[in-house]
Amino acid sequence: MLVYPSGVDASSSALRFPTQQLRRHRRAIGSRWRRLSAGRQALLTLAHLRVGPACAQLAAGFGVGTTTAYRYVTEAVDLLAALAPSLADAVRTVSVKAYLILDGTLLPIDRIAADRPF
Repeated sequence: MLVYPSGVDASSSALRFPTQQLRRHRRAIGSRWRRLSAGRQALLTLAHLRVGPACAQLAAGFGVGTTTAYRYVTEAVDLLAALAPSLADAVRTVSVKAYLILDGTLLPIDRIAADRPF
């Protein structure tokens, strides 16, 4: 297995917020010891959400088991999802806005392969 360092382009506030949420959660459930700190778990989760590598690759990069990496990502995503507004709140907010972007997913395409700009 090859392990290599990688970079994730995210702001420090994007890492700070989930770290704070994970610390609060760990205090609330009384977790005494974890393999990764809350900051490293937040970084693991951001790497998974940003780049989307397999849990085995993330696990190797962070020095934890595959199951542990999956569990850490799932725990952090569940915490962040609990903070999201409900569908009713989102529709109420949208009703006063001028426009709405439903999905910001970018699909990879290859239009320049035929030497045409579009």
